[in-house]
Amino acid sequence: MQLVPLESSSLASAGYDPALRRLELLFHSGERYLYFQVPPQIYQQFMRAESKGAWFNRNIRNRFPYQHLSPSHTPIVLPAHHKTK
Repeated sequence: MQLVPLESSSLASAGYDPALRRLELLFHSGERYLYFQVPPQIYQQFMRAESKGAWFNRNIRNRFPYQHLSPSHTPIVLPAHHKTK
């Protein structure tokens, strides 16, 4: 998966594999995350967002299973299911 640079204060680059529905994000902090089961339209909306960091926080973070790819982290984390009233 090839990463493309992003204009964002928090995100350095992003890559997406539509066949596997995987989104890889590299933060300016050096942290890398791989998100699973991300639909193509979510990636497209993310890439069109004016503020990618804010859009990520609202629509991707804690909504998809992910793996922290930074050296000291390897477990896959499933998102918590939020109860709605």
